[in-house]
Amino acid sequence: MLELVIDQRRKDLGGFEVGRVLPYGPRRMVGPFIFFDHMGPVNLPAGISRKVDVRPHPHIGLSTVTYLFEGEIMHRDSVGSEQAIRPAEVNWMIAGRGITHSERFERARMEGGPLHGIQSWVALPDASEETEPSFAHHPQDDLPLLQDAGIKIRIIAGKAFGKEARVKTHSPIFYAHAELKAGTVLELPDDYSERAAYVVSGILSTDDQELSPGHMLVFAPGPGVVRAVTDACVMLLGGEPVGPRFIEWNFVSSSQERIAQAKADWRAGRMKLPDLDHDEFIPLPPDPVPPPNPMS
Repeated sequence: MLELVIDQRRKDLGGFEVGRVLPYGPRRMVGPFIFFDHMGPVNLPAGISRKVDVRPHPHIGLSTVTYLFEGEIMHRDSVGSEQAIRPAEVNWMIAGRGITHSERFERARMEGGPLHGIQSWVALPDASEETEPSFAHHPQDDLPLLQDAGIKIRIIAGKAFGKEARVKTHSPIFYAHAELKAGTVLELPDDYSERAAYVVSGILSTDDQELSPGHMLVFAPGPGVVRAVTDACVMLLGGEPVGPRFIEWNFVSSSQERIAQAKADWRAGRMKLPDLDHDEFIPLPPDPVPPPNPMS
């Protein structure tokens, strides 16, 4: 049964817009997913300004994944990684006690071209919030692909539909990219307490509602079924809750004091910049007013 529909809010990132879905006031998280942005689709012109790049910045208490449908982003981080993010691959970064990274549009700057994808953050459970930071690149062979009668599903992380991706996660989770032909019906995994489907393209229907691109369908426990009214691209996600979380800027934690420490560390230059991208960084923004509320 459908519990809630979240409509994306458009955010200008200084060169192109994204559709922000999570966090959202009435429903701040879905399982451990605490942040969800839809980038594009957009065509970036050759020679695009470096102002569009995401300069080095820090994270704590989460894992990040940028999943692309089109385009390329170059990732560099403070554990020494340099890796291009390309379509249908997974770059999974575990921030843990602290990591910094940059995301740059170097190929588009040289050649121009499309950019389309999803950036999400997964909150780490209490026991893993201060784990050692790490980075892993996973090619398509690490991501199981299921195909059956008009349905194609790639498992990005976790377990779903009887398959498991070779991506290290820290709590029960599923994340998948589904392509549905018009008229096909898909039942979401029922072994997780929190589940959602995000419409990337096409039209879906559920519970007599039709949903267009930019909408996230959050389901109550029990059966969750979607039907493709047209050919559709859908992101499926969810898992088990990890408990209340604070989120401020790029920091996620169960402790507001830990976020305050991370802010102080970044402000004072105590967090190492990426090995291969350390000549600039994003300054800490002013403190929000009022302070953030815990998420659950």
